[in-house]
Amino acid sequence: MSFSKFTRQDQELIAREYESLLESARGRCADQSELDVVQKAFDFANVAHRNVRRRSGEPYILHPIQVAKIVVDDIGLGYKSISAALLHDVVEDTDYTTEDIRNLFGDKIATLVDGLTKIKTVLDNEDKSRSNVLYSESLQAENFKRILLTLNDDVRVVLIKLADRLHNCRTIEFMPEHKRDKILSETMFIFIPLAHRLGLYEVKSEMENIWLRYKEPDAYNEITQRISQNVTDKDREIEEFIAPIDASLRNAGFNFIIRKRLKTPYSIWRKMQTKNITFDQVYDLYAVRIVFTPDVISKETERDQCYHIFSIITGIYRYNASRIRDWVKHPKSNGYEALHCTLMSRFGAWIEVQIRSKRMDDIAEKGIAAHWAYKKDGYITENDSEMDRWLLQVKEILLQKDFNALELLDIIHNDLTRQDIVVFTPKGEQRTIRKGATALDFAYLIHTHIGNKAIAAKVNMKLVPLSHVLKSGDQVEIITAGNGEPKREWLSFLQTRHAINQVVTHFRADSAAIAAEGEKHFREYLHSNGRRFSTVLLKRILYARNITSAEEFYFRLGLGMIKTAELDSILTPRPEAFTTASATPDSYTIASCCNPIPGDPVLGFRLEDGTIEVHKKSCKEAERLASRYGDRMVVPKWAFNAGESAFPVRISLRGIDRMGLMNEISQYISLVMGVNMKKIYLAAEKGLFEGYIELLVHDKAALELIIRSLGTIEGIQNVVRSDI
Repeated sequence: MSFSKFTRQDQELIAREYESLLESARGRCADQSELDVVQKAFDFANVAHRNVRRRSGEPYILHPIQVAKIVVDDIGLGYKSISAALLHDVVEDTDYTTEDIRNLFGDKIATLVDGLTKIKTVLDNEDKSRSNVLYSESLQAENFKRILLTLNDDVRVVLIKLADRLHNCRTIEFMPEHKRDKILSETMFIFIPLAHRLGLYEVKSEMENIWLRYKEPDAYNEITQRISQNVTDKDREIEEFIAPIDASLRNAGFNFIIRKRLKTPYSIWRKMQTKNITFDQVYDLYAVRIVFTPDVISKETERDQCYHIFSIITGIYRYNASRIRDWVKHPKSNGYEALHCTLMSRFGAWIEVQIRSKRMDDIAEKGIAAHWAYKKDGYITENDSEMDRWLLQVKEILLQKDFNALELLDIIHNDLTRQDIVVFTPKGEQRTIRKGATALDFAYLIHTHIGNKAIAAKVNMKLVPLSHVLKSGDQVEIITAGNGEPKREWLSFLQTRHAINQVVTHFRADSAAIAAEGEKHFREYLHSNGRRFSTVLLKRILYARNITSAEEFYFRLGLGMIKTAELDSILTPRPEAFTTASATPDSYTIASCCNPIPGDPVLGFRLEDGTIEVHKKSCKEAERLASRYGDRMVVPKWAFNAGESAFPVRISLRGIDRMGLMNEISQYISLVMGVNMKKIYLAAEKGLFEGYIELLVHDKAALELIIRSLGTIEGIQNVVRSDI
């Protein structure tokens, strides 16, 4: 922030922006008295931030105005939240106190402002406290708990904070690169999953796209360019696809609107990454949304009318049965309800169609705010219990005393980002459990005693091992034995936090012996790799793994929760590839989780011994580290001679099999391209092949040349970079 007297142009800009906010607020406030509170909040904040400017040079007051506008337009909150948004930086950045706010605006608005001030204070100071005390626990844990408990006390604090974060992302270009990376990583790790869980689709999508624009700029620019070209080519075809649907629904008497949309750049990029496909292979690029107003006179329920529309449109177009998503019958835990299907158009493209009622659409766009507004108006659905159950689970996590602040952050992140499936007990009772969970996870979900005594399971009446991965719709019965007890090998396949905690708790009684076993294993690992034990080396591992003590590290190692192979990348420096602004030489290690190569956008984290661990900016582990160790982040630059080194990378291939294909691929890479191959795996079945090749390349440009060149070989349909 900086100070300089506002000009007449500044005052006119402030007036225009506030009038725009006021126009939105008029549609949300119940009467003039509520608008008067908003006006009072603006007048107070405008005086408090007078002559204060942001990094961009704009008057600071424009930030709270824009936050308030997001609060009303994108989230749908009322006058108290609008007022709190206008006031949210006053206590933090000026001499006014929360008591001043309380005296002027009452308890509720003051409580909201106080909650927002605490969130900002903790996020700004988290790195400072960590740089002074590496393993500080109680203060950080309690502050973080207090922040997240606002989800239960008043979720509006978190909703306003999401609006604040979105506007900061919109203006992030004015931040220095290291600060920008920290904010975007924190956004991806905490705020985007939170927006998703609270059902704020538009807020989530915009933050994702901003993240991609700065973290993977080449990918963002290419995808947006391809989208623009695609819209020009396909817009008329989409209109032709919609026309018979529109006519048929009107003939059936429905009151509706149809919207068309494209996948966002981030969602396309994410699909390309997770599926190892190219842009051209993202077949559901378009979606059509049918939003109807239910006929209250009709004997059909709102749900029945969704299915009625489905029957009409699938009578026009063929649908893909494997792509039906019925979130009307089984709503998502964030409140989302809709019926999705994918139809084959007459121009040969699959198009996703989303069917929603007006109520469902409001909840999908405005999230929890709309969900609770309908609930307050007396519209209760089975969906309510899912949302309330999740909030109770968050509170349960926060009240636990066994986690430090950083472990707590990981736990909350995992709970926010998980995908759930629905399974059933032998009596037909429905249970929600995370996707990828095993039969043993289900046993612990039912009761700790059942999990501890489990020996096998029946899934859909068929006997399976406890490690069996469940699918949505499975009916699960757990078989127990009186003398059964937890086993260490269970930790190798358990997926849910609750189940893992119960097994670990069982072995805590023997923690000293297990830790001694782990320490012995660790020293043997060091000796076999020609390394000497040192406290600096041990601290580096504890830092990288978010573990607070050597005893806990040895216990987890002895229990099998950590494998020695996972320690290699932490302990292997690679100094020759980077430069920084530091006057003294730095030592670097390439992170094995993402294996960056010269040309990739990268960020680094300074470890306890001074070594800098380098990650791709878009790496998930980098997001986790940057969200908590912002003060240790550096911006390394690839050295001019980095291309003299060779870096490991993997490419995935798919295509049509033919005689001699593998030989042609390997010869092309090694002889024509002069590239060293470490490993090649190709498997063929029914005339098709897929596999991967691990290479050593000098830089990203060389890798992209290899990918383009391999794509010209007969039979190869798809070549993409993938994770090792």
